[in-house]
Amino acid sequence: MERLLVLRLEAVGCSAEAMLNGVPLLRVGGKQLLASVPVHEFTLAGGNEIALTINPPTPGAQDGGSAAMSELAGEPCLSDGKVGASLRLLLPRVGGVAHPANARTLASLDWAPAADEVYRSPIRLQQRAELPIVFPRWRWLDAPVIAVNDGLKEELAAYLLKIALGLAKGNPEPLIQASRLRLEELAQAYQRNLVDDVSRLRAHLLQLHGAQALKPSLPVAAKMLLRPVAGGRLLECLAPDGLPLLRSPCAGGGQIMWPLRVSAIGGEFYVLR
Repeated sequence: MERLLVLRLEAVGCSAEAMLNGVPLLRVGGKQLLASVPVHEFTLAGGNEIALTINPPTPGAQDGGSAAMSELAGEPCLSDGKVGASLRLLLPRVGGVAHPANARTLASLDWAPAADEVYRSPIRLQQRAELPIVFPRWRWLDAPVIAVNDGLKEELAAYLLKIALGLAKGNPEPLIQASRLRLEELAQAYQRNLVDDVSRLRAHLLQLHGAQALKPSLPVAAKMLLRPVAGGRLLECLAPDGLPLLRSPCAGGGQIMWPLRVSAIGGEFYVLR
């Protein structure tokens, strides 16, 4: 693999969220002004849609359509001419810096109101881009749209509890088994060896637990936020603060997080992203 598809998000004076094909992948704001991530596993052959939301609401407050954005419109703000955000889908060489100056830009969105221009947040921009790149048809594209109800939340909380208890006991296998399909497609997306990827993940989890016993928060349906993404085919499992539900404190402060986007097919759950 010589080149890598990377999504790059930058913002100044505001917060911003980037989506690719309906999946939120990056969020910046506050002291974090820049973020980037490889996106092969979220990219489709042919038409792809990138979306940029300025000052997005807390995840799960609304499900991202233009009508929802309109309903959430806040107080008017007067631009000082220094606020703005940019989103780029880049194609840098592997090992190179994902920056527009040294990578091919395949799609872009920019928002930068002029000084004294009035705007209301959140603001959503989107663009469709035809990519001359061939990817397999990922499983999440064919997953059914999920109807979220109390019963499903209880079942999903029980499913995630098994994964969390495994991590707490230093057993990485529940997480690895739950993520089997995701790991298969990641290896395919980045031309890696699946066995090596699984071995690295297992070793990493064991190393984390060996350094400091993992103490993940135990999922409870009442405190679980399910954000429909990818057109409702996946549920992003979040805590009330909008961050990944499955997490554990780490030495020196901070948290280790395991983002999970889950499909529900025939009464079974699968971590697909």
